[in-house]
Amino acid sequence: MAEATPDALEQRNRELSILNVIAQALNRQTELVEALQTTLHQVVELFNLHTAWIWLVEENNDQFYLAASLHLPPALAESPRRMQGWCYCQELYDAGDLDEASNVSVIQCTRLKGLSKGTDGLLNHASVPLYAHGKRLGILNVVSSDWRELTLDELRLLYTVGDMLSIAIERARLFANSTRLGALEERNRLAREIHDTLAQGLAATSMQLETAEVLLESGGDSEKLRRAVERALQLTRQNLEEARRSVLDLRAEPLEGKTLAEALSTLAQEVTENAGLKLRYASEGNVHSIPLRIEIGLYRIAQEALTNVVRHARASKVTIKLNAENDTVALIIEDDGQGFDPDQVSAGRFGLIGINERARLLGGSANLCSEPGEGTALEVNIPLEDEPIRRS
Repeated sequence: MAEATPDALEQRNRELSILNVIAQALNRQTELVEALQTTLHQVVELFNLHTAWIWLVEENNDQFYLAASLHLPPALAESPRRMQGWCYCQELYDAGDLDEASNVSVIQCTRLKGLSKGTDGLLNHASVPLYAHGKRLGILNVVSSDWRELTLDELRLLYTVGDMLSIAIERARLFANSTRLGALEERNRLAREIHDTLAQGLAATSMQLETAEVLLESGGDSEKLRRAVERALQLTRQNLEEARRSVLDLRAEPLEGKTLAEALSTLAQEVTENAGLKLRYASEGNVHSIPLRIEIGLYRIAQEALTNVVRHARASKVTIKLNAENDTVALIIEDDGQGFDPDQVSAGRFGLIGINERARLLGGSANLCSEPGEGTALEVNIPLEDEPIRRS
């Protein structure tokens, strides 16, 4: 067996160093998008590439979505729609032509083809298939401005990186699923506790009714009797309303198995159809990179805002926009209703207070614009920077 040359040993050491750095970075991550971004940074730096991005396949509908990207050229970064929909490498992947290391090859990028400006000289990319136990996960695309044909060793190394990334994707998804199951169990436990607290409210109501009964049998003060009965009715209404509201908030989330964009679309359609409103709904940007707690918070804000529209706005049309770009997610809800003066909101409008509180708890802000006769616009902006991200 021939001894390895110094150059070959140096190359092997470099490859092992690259794999070790990426493996250590991935082992520190349990959140999916963080793992993807970590891999992109390492791959671009260690392979001396220009940019990279990752497509993942939705678990429930086999559709591709852009899960992570790094240093996109202006033509793609400034036109998010170019990073949506079909491309040639996805077609090859669907056809099973990206199954092995030998198939990790240079492909002319469909999204950059035909563009003369804003491409930073990029045209081709290498497509690395991502699989786990035969399950389709997605594609890693890496790009260089001075692209050349990859050597077999480079292909093999890049494919190994893809294999490591596939394992990280599966691990992150399993972690997200276990987290959601734990949250579901906790919500159910809290719901049971709330049901138990209802017994305390009923006990207080019972005391008032017993007082009323004694007064009634003894021919006591009729005014005291009336107050006892009224108090019992008030307690009953309060307890039932609080229990109903809390149980609805804590039961299984409507986002289970859906992205925020999908859940908002379903919510908006249900609300507007029931109220006879026209709906315009749109989502843009990387809506798959929104952390779970922010998704839930924005969904609840949308619920409250749409409830306000139906109850108070007297609108005929509602527009909802969800945009996740530049480390911020924005939710905008507008209606063409009667509007109002925000400075003259009554103290009983707890919905608006709740919207502002939810936005602040998420580290963001809620801005309301309205004038009598001019409709209402609500814009909620939540920062995503340094926020643990999930996407299952």
